[in-house]
Amino acid sequence: MSESPLLELRGVDKSFGPVQVLRDVDFSVRPGEVTALVGDNGAGKSTLVKCISGIHAADSGEFFFEGQPVTVSGPRDAAALGIDVVYQDLALCDNLDVVQNMFLGRERRSGLVLDEPAMEELAARTLAALSVKTISSLRQHVASLSGGQRQTVAIAKAVLWNSRLVILDEPTAALGLAQTAQVLELLRRLADNGLAVVLISHNMNDVFAVSDRIAALYLGQMVAQVRTTDVTHAQVVELITSGRSGRLGTTAEGGAGYHSAKTSGAGQ
Repeated sequence: MSESPLLELRGVDKSFGPVQVLRDVDFSVRPGEVTALVGDNGAGKSTLVKCISGIHAADSGEFFFEGQPVTVSGPRDAAALGIDVVYQDLALCDNLDVVQNMFLGRERRSGLVLDEPAMEELAARTLAALSVKTISSLRQHVASLSGGQRQTVAIAKAVLWNSRLVILDEPTAALGLAQTAQVLELLRRLADNGLAVVLISHNMNDVFAVSDRIAALYLGQMVAQVRTTDVTHAQVVELITSGRSGRLGTTAEGGAGYHSAKTSGAGQ
C-alpha cells in the first residue's frame, strides 16, 4: 500500500442552481488500496464521481494526480489519466460476445478487417491476469452471462485499457452471495495488482470485507476518511446517518475530524 495518493481532491464545491451538492470536499485514493465511498442517498456520491470522471465540472477546488495539479474538464481528460468508472448499468451490449464488449469502440484491425485473434488473445490475457475462472468462453454472448460474470466483464474491460483508478458504482447490488464474493475477490485483486479502486456501496458487509479505507459523505461534506480497521460498522452507520460518530465527523464548528479515528475508541 502506498502512502502517496494517486488522486487527491481539495476543497471541491459543486452546485446545481441554488442547490449546493458538494461543499469543500477533500478526497484521496491510493494505489494498491480499495477506498469505500459511503453515504446516504443524496449525500453527493454520484456527483463527486461525475466530477472525478469529467462528466461534471467542479465549481471550485483542486485536483492532483500523482502529486501534480491536473484539470479534468471532460471524460477524455479523465480517461487520459487512467480513470475509469464502471456504472451500475455496466454499459455492455447483450447481443455481443465477451471479446466484442471488451473492445467495443476500440477494435483492433489488421488492414481493413478486425484482428479477431489479437483481440481474443489480449482479452484472455487480461482475464487470466485477474485470475478470472468463471467465464468459460470468450465468445459467449453477454446476454447469457450471470450478473457476476457481467460485472467481471465490465471490470476487465476497464483494466484492459491500462486504467490506474477504477471506480465501481454498487457492483454487487443485484448479485447473490456467491457472485458477490467473486466480485469482491476481483476488486481485491485489482488493488493487489497496484490499481487504485473506489467502491461505492450501501452494503457495510461488502465495505468491511474488501476496503482499506472508508470515506463518508454526509449532505455534501466529507465527514471522515479513515482506515477501515480503525472504525466499526456502527460508527460508519452513524457517520452516514448523522455526519458524526464520537470525535469522528462534523464538529460544532462545522469542520470534519478526518484523523480522529484512533482517539474515538474505534475498533475497540
